[in-house]
Amino acid sequence: MDFNNPAALETLSQWFLQSLSPDPEPRRRAESSLSAAAASSGFALAVLNLVATDPVDEQIRLAAAVHFKNHLRSRWSPSSSDDLPIPEAEKNQIKALIVSLMLKVPRRIRPQLSEALSIISSHDFPQAWPSLLPELVSNLRSAADYSTVNGLLGAANSLFLKFRHSFDTPALRLDLKYCLDGFAAPLLEVFLKTAQLISASATAGSPDVLCPLFESQRLCCEIFHSLNSIELPEFFEDHMREWMTEFRNYLTATYSPAVEAEGTVDALRAAICENLQLYMEKNEEEFKDYLKDFASAVWNLLTTSAAITSRDQLTITAIKFLTTVSTSVHHSLFGSPEALQQICESIVFPNIQLREEDEELFEMNYIEYIRRDIEGSDIDTRRRIACELLKGIALNYKEQVTAQVSMQIQRMLALFAANPGENWKAKDSAIYLVVALAPKAGTGGAASGYLVDVESFFTSVIVPELQGQDVNATPILKAGALKFFTVFREQIPKPAAIALLPNVIRFLGSESNVVHSYAANCIEKLLMVKDRAPAPAPGLNAVSFVPRYGASDINPIVQQLMHNLFTALQFPDSQENPYIMKCIMRVLGIAHVTGELAQACINHLASILAEVCKNPKNPTFNHYLFEAIAALVWRSCEKDQSLIGVFEGCLFQVLENILVNDISEFWPYAFQIFAELVEIRKPPLSDSYMQLFQVLLTPETWKKSANVPALVRLLQAYLQKVPNELNNEGRLGQVLGIFNKLISVSSTEELGFFVLNTVVENLHYDMIAPYIGTIWNVLFLRLQNKRTVKFVNSLVIFMSLVLVKHSPGILVDSINAVQANIFGAILQQFWIPNLKLISGAIEVKLTAVAATRLICESPSLLDASAMELWGKMLDSIITLLAQPDECKADLENDTPDIHETVGYSTAFARLHYAGKKEEDPLKEIRDPKEFLVTSLSKLSALAPGRYPAVIEKYVEPSNQAALLQICGAYNCAIV
Repeated sequence: MDFNNPAALETLSQWFLQSLSPDPEPRRRAESSLSAAAASSGFALAVLNLVATDPVDEQIRLAAAVHFKNHLRSRWSPSSSDDLPIPEAEKNQIKALIVSLMLKVPRRIRPQLSEALSIISSHDFPQAWPSLLPELVSNLRSAADYSTVNGLLGAANSLFLKFRHSFDTPALRLDLKYCLDGFAAPLLEVFLKTAQLISASATAGSPDVLCPLFESQRLCCEIFHSLNSIELPEFFEDHMREWMTEFRNYLTATYSPAVEAEGTVDALRAAICENLQLYMEKNEEEFKDYLKDFASAVWNLLTTSAAITSRDQLTITAIKFLTTVSTSVHHSLFGSPEALQQICESIVFPNIQLREEDEELFEMNYIEYIRRDIEGSDIDTRRRIACELLKGIALNYKEQVTAQVSMQIQRMLALFAANPGENWKAKDSAIYLVVALAPKAGTGGAASGYLVDVESFFTSVIVPELQGQDVNATPILKAGALKFFTVFREQIPKPAAIALLPNVIRFLGSESNVVHSYAANCIEKLLMVKDRAPAPAPGLNAVSFVPRYGASDINPIVQQLMHNLFTALQFPDSQENPYIMKCIMRVLGIAHVTGELAQACINHLASILAEVCKNPKNPTFNHYLFEAIAALVWRSCEKDQSLIGVFEGCLFQVLENILVNDISEFWPYAFQIFAELVEIRKPPLSDSYMQLFQVLLTPETWKKSANVPALVRLLQAYLQKVPNELNNEGRLGQVLGIFNKLISVSSTEELGFFVLNTVVENLHYDMIAPYIGTIWNVLFLRLQNKRTVKFVNSLVIFMSLVLVKHSPGILVDSINAVQANIFGAILQQFWIPNLKLISGAIEVKLTAVAATRLICESPSLLDASAMELWGKMLDSIITLLAQPDECKADLENDTPDIHETVGYSTAFARLHYAGKKEEDPLKEIRDPKEFLVTSLSKLSALAPGRYPAVIEKYVEPSNQAALLQICGAYNCAIV
C-alpha cells in the first residue's frame, strides 16, 4: 500500500474502526490487515498522521495511537529478526513531528504519544536525537496554558526516569550531565513561576484553577527525583534553598476543602516526601540543616492526615521519610519520651487500625488482601509502614518502644474483653502488632526479640479464637489468629500445635476465602518446619535439619484433612485457590495415603485437572495440582501396587487429552507424570505405554524446547524399564539420534548426556557396540568445536560410567578405534584436569572408582612409559576425594519448599515429586577412599618399590600426605 496516497488514511481509519468491533470476524480481518501493512515503509508515519487528524473520530484516533506505540516498541529497534525495523528516514520524520503532535491531540490520546516518545528516547536519546531536549525546553518556555506545560513535563519525566533505575555507568553519567545542562535551569524556572501562581490563587482559587498547577509541581518533583537519583548535582546543591522552601510550603499549607478533596495536592506532597527521603539517604550532610523543619512538617501532616483511602500514598511516603530519619544519626529527634508517645499514639497506632476499605478488600478481593497481608507484596500499606516506623525507632530506643507497644496491646485486649462483639477490631490490631514486629527469620531473633511472650500470648489470645466453634464468626479475627499461628509456627511447641491441628482443619470449612486460605497456608507451612538434627558423628560440624512433623503426626487426621481441603475448593472464587492446592500437595507428599482415601484423592485431582484443561488460567494453582498428582502417585503406589491400575484408569484419559488437544502449557507436566507411571509399572508395559514410546521417539515430538527436559525424563524411564525394546524396529538408533540433537546445542547438552548415561547403565554392551564409534565421534567433535568445563565434566562422568559398566579395556579400545592412541591425549588434556572439578556425591564416587580402576587395571596406564600420566591421574583422584564430606541427612520426609511459578513460559517447570530418583551405579562399593587405597595396595604388591617413587615424583606433597592419612585410616600400605 502506498501510504503517501490520501486514500491510505481512509483505509487505515476503517481498519482501526473494525479492530474495535465486538464481532470477532471483522476484528480479526482488520488486525490481519494491520499486521500485514506493518512491514511496509511509511506505515508508522501514516498511523501517526491519522492520530493527528482532527476530523477523524476520537475512538479511531485512540486505537491508532495505541497501535502506533506498540508498533514502535516492536520495530524501532527490533530484538527479533522476524520484525523489520522502521527505515531511518521515516524515524527522522517521526522524531521531527511527535512532540508538536503530542501537544495538539486530545488529552485522552496524549498519554499514548507520550509513551511512544519514551520508547523512541530509550533507544535514541540523547545521542541520536539531540534536538529533543532543546525542543522540549523551547515549548515549555512558550507554553500558553498548563495543559501544554504538564504534557511537556510528563514527556520530560518519562525521559529522565532511566536515571532512577539504570545501573550507574560512565555513559549514564554523561547522559545525566547533558540533561542537567539543558533542563535543570528551565525546570527551576517553571517550578518557581508555578509556585508564585499558586501563592496568588491559594485562598480563592477553585480546583479547576489550582489542580493543574499542583499537577505541574508534582511533575517537577518527579523530575527532581530522577535528576538527583545518582548523586547531588551542583546546580541543585546551589539552588537547594529555593527548592526546599517551596517543598516546605506545600507540606505546611492548607487549601480549601474542595482543593484538598481533589487529591492532586496530596500527590504533590507524597512526591515531596519521596524527594526528602532521597536526600536523607544520599545527601544527608547537605540536607541536615533542613531536616528538623521537615521532620516537624511531616510529623504534623501525619497527625492531621485523615484515614481516608485517597490519602494512603501521602501517609505511606511521609511515614517512610520519618522511618529513614529514625534509623539515621539524627534519631534523637524522636528520642524523648514525649516524642515517642506522640509518634505511637498519633501516627503508628491510628494507622494500624482496620479500616472499612480493609474490610471491603477482605470480603470482595481475597487474593489482593492475602497478597498484601502475607505475601510480602511490594504495595505498601498503612499498617505495614507504620510498623516499619516502630521498628526503625526501636533500633535506638528498644526498651521505650517495647513499653509503649506492650501498654497499647494490653489496652486493646482490655477493650476487646469489655465488649467482644463491638471491639473485635481492637484485638485484631493487637494481633497485627505482635506479628508485624516479630523478628524476621535469620536475624537471630531469640525470645528476647519478641514484644510479648509468644507461648503465653498464643495460649491466652490466639487459642480461644482457633477453638471457637463457629468458623464463620468474626472472620478477620480468625484470619489474624491463623496468621499468628503460621508466623510463630517454629516457636509453638509440637504437642500444642498437634492438639490444635483439628481446629485449624475445621477452618478449611469457613465461607470466608481468606480464612480457609489462611488455614490451608498454616497447615502447609507447619509441615515445612524443620529442627536442627544432632551431628551424626562426633567431630562433624555439618548442620542438618529434620522435619518436625512426619507421616505419623498427620496420618490420624489425614482423612478429615483431605476431605476438608477438597471441599474448600468448591467454595465460590476458590475453585482454583493456590493455597489449598499447595496444602494438598504438601500433605500428599508426607502422609501415608492408601486404599480408599488414595482412590478418592486421585479421582478428585483427575477431575480438577480435566476442568482446568478447558481454560488453563492460573499457573500457580496448576503447578501445585500436578505436584499433588505426582506426590500421590509416588507415595501411594510405592506402598500399594494394587493402586497402579486405578491411578492409570483415572489419569491416562486426561493426560492423553492434554497431548491430543495440544494444551501446550501442560505438556511438560504430562510427560513427567507419564514418566512416573512408567517407573512404578512392572514390565511388560501395556500397549498404551508402548504407543506413547513410539510417539516419544519421533523427531516431531522434540521440536518444542520447553518439552525437552520432560521428554528426556520420560525417555530415561522407558530405557530403565524396557531396555530390551530398543532391539526392535531400530529404536536404539532413534534414541541416539535424539542424543545427537541434544548434544549439539549448549542449552541441552547436559540432557544429551542424561540420555547417553541411561543407555549405558541399562543396555548390554553388545547392543551398544555397533554405535559406540559414532557416539565417540559425536562427543569428540563437540569437544573440538565448543569446549566448556560443564561439557568436559559430563564427558568424564560418561567415560567413567562406560568403564565401570563395561570394563576399562572396552573404554580404552573403543576410544582408540576412533583414532590411534587418542585415549592418551583425552586422558592428559581433559580427564586428569577435570576429574578434580567433579561435584555431587554419586558423581564423585563414580568418577573416583573409575579412575582408580583405570590406573590399577588398564595396561595403557600400567606401562612404564605411562608413569607420568599414572601419577597425575592419582593426584587428581586424591584431590577429588580429599574434598570435605558434605553431611546430608537422608530423610524420608524431606520437603523442600516449592516456589510459585509466575506464569506459563518457555522455561521448563520441573515437578519435585516426579523427579528421577538418583541411583548409585556402584552400590557394591561402599567407600571410594577405601577402594582407592586397597586397590593401590594390591597393585603395589605386584611390583614392590615401583609406585612409591612415581607417587613421590608426580603427586603434590599435600596430596601425598592426604594419601598417607587415607592409607592409615584403612590400614593399607603402598609398597
